[in-house]
Amino acid sequence: MNKYQAIFEPLTVKRMTLKNRVIMPPMGTNFANMDGTFSMQHVSYYEQRAKGGTGLITLENVCIDYPMGTNGARQLRMDNDQYISGLWHFNEKMHAYGACTSVQINHAGASAYGLRLDGEQPVSASNIPSKKGNPIPRPLTEEEIYGIVDRYADGALRAQRAGFDCVEIHAGHSYLLSQFLSPLYNKRTDKFGGSAENRARLTKLVVEAVRKAVGPFFPISLRFSADELLEGGNTLEDTIEILSYFADEVDILNVSAALNDSLQYQIDKMNLPDGWRAYMSKAVKERFPDKITVTSGNIRSPKRAAEILQAGDADLLAMGRGLIAEPNWVNKVANGQEDLLRKCISCNIGCADHRIAKARPMRCTVNPDLHYEDDYKMKPVLHPTKMIVIGGGTTGLEAAATAAEVGVNVDLFEQKDYLGGLGHEIARFPDKKRIDDFITYEINRCKELDNLSIHLNHSATLADIEEIGPDIIVNATGAKPLLPPINGLKEQLDNPKRKIFSIFDILDDMTKFQEFEGKEVVVIGGGAVGLDVVEYYAERGAKKVSIVEMQGEIGKDLDLITKLAMMEIVEKFGVEVHVETRLTEVRENSFLVEKDGESLELPFDLGFVCLGMRAEAPMIRELDNYARSNGAVLLNMGDSKVARRIMEGTREARDILKTIEVLENTRTQKVLFEQTKNLQKSPQTI
Repeated sequence: MNKYQAIFEPLTVKRMTLKNRVIMPPMGTNFANMDGTFSMQHVSYYEQRAKGGTGLITLENVCIDYPMGTNGARQLRMDNDQYISGLWHFNEKMHAYGACTSVQINHAGASAYGLRLDGEQPVSASNIPSKKGNPIPRPLTEEEIYGIVDRYADGALRAQRAGFDCVEIHAGHSYLLSQFLSPLYNKRTDKFGGSAENRARLTKLVVEAVRKAVGPFFPISLRFSADELLEGGNTLEDTIEILSYFADEVDILNVSAALNDSLQYQIDKMNLPDGWRAYMSKAVKERFPDKITVTSGNIRSPKRAAEILQAGDADLLAMGRGLIAEPNWVNKVANGQEDLLRKCISCNIGCADHRIAKARPMRCTVNPDLHYEDDYKMKPVLHPTKMIVIGGGTTGLEAAATAAEVGVNVDLFEQKDYLGGLGHEIARFPDKKRIDDFITYEINRCKELDNLSIHLNHSATLADIEEIGPDIIVNATGAKPLLPPINGLKEQLDNPKRKIFSIFDILDDMTKFQEFEGKEVVVIGGGAVGLDVVEYYAERGAKKVSIVEMQGEIGKDLDLITKLAMMEIVEKFGVEVHVETRLTEVRENSFLVEKDGESLELPFDLGFVCLGMRAEAPMIRELDNYARSNGAVLLNMGDSKVARRIMEGTREARDILKTIEVLENTRTQKVLFEQTKNLQKSPQTI
């Protein structure tokens, strides 16, 4: 019996039986075609998660009222019958792997995607934007409200006809139903506003209309924000009261949290613990014991997943980003391959920031291929190939493992006594420890490969390269802190009694940086690294924390979720922010800075200079000369090419497959050419 048996218990909801307790919740992807139909890659993305053992696949929220209800640059549609055939095809694919399917029907309301509205004003309960800075919506008329109720019913029936096993109504996350439920958005004075009963009226009408449309035996799920986690918003207790007005006709209560302005608790920030929302689903379960409840929230560990189920805190586990990162989560846990789980690190860069803030297709920091996963392993090399990787950070590890998995003989050299590079070092911050999950996975993956040799405490030399004679050389030597020639900086960094430090000083030995109370800390540099230091000291009781940034805002290049989380810390702990301010001089106990031509001295007990990173590729010229002289391919990738984030390095590393493919094709063509030439030289026989 599997030690996590609770995860694999079947569950029947009306006429739908799930083979296990893991569900994929709806998550926007920007993979759909512009006309609202599936692309081939879109279906393949979901197929990987069904193939990986997921019990219930919930299709991302689908537009039921176009264009006013649309959400996202590339959203699927089911507002009329022409979309049924594509949805039916999707369901056939998922069902073939034993997965059940659901679809989330949704109206975006004030969160509608503006570029599709043709200049029309978005609609909502009132004239309150769905988040700060968004367009002001207009309140819906009662006639329009009843028309939207009909659209939900039509959408639910269409879902049933398209072969789904369940339908989910979205009533959270600052979309239309949420905009009626929340007192933050709903300022109406008619029967759809004011009291909890009135604010619940639209959702009640929708639930009743959907039930009438699909009949008594078809499961209905409702997703909602159990706690809006904003002052003046619905609390968990408020939401439990609201649910009593319409829960009767719902079978599954999908317990989520937060609104747009508390997005870091909806798309969970990195430092929230595994299953942190379980207390919410537990409270809902206690009030509605006959309903199936779903919980979510950074669930990565099988142990924690099983604990939630065994405690009765929830009946089902929604793993969203966890299944983006690791589509085979269920099968790996079932097969005892827990050490090979590629756990989501909750960085929220490719999945959330790409999609929400930048209108890009979804990507993943730790999973470089969301569509075809392990298909590349089915095409091993036909010709003996050797590869050297210099640098054992995340980029080097991914390149080494990927190449070895297709049969390349790989030697990886790392000058330090540990693997993971800057990622492992940043993970020493308590709030960034999830990054180490990815590095642990990469190391365990490498251990499985007999044709991959790792040399620690070994700086690669030309002698090493000449001895191995590689066909491919990968330079992934990473980056170093950028320390510009500022007056006094070098002198203070060299001071044996210094109070000035770089990011690597704190990461190399955090035991030296454990004093917080009464300390005044000044951080130069308002990017990701500087804000990590701010977070570390502000949350641990430093007397005063200040941050200095040359640009007009701090965290300018951060992903959407991390920036929201950091701004919350800045506000909560009273961090003093100096923007459009530049460092002019470093003194023993203070920084001299300048803003608008005026100088300001910032005294400190501890000063940190975090002005970014610069690429570090010390051997690149020698490697280039060797490669040119010996017919090898040289690739410089990751931070040693340009200092960036883990995601860019991971994707570049997986692209090693393209280099291998070209090399294979060249060799095959050469063999075929030689064979043809030999045939032409051979004497003809009759």
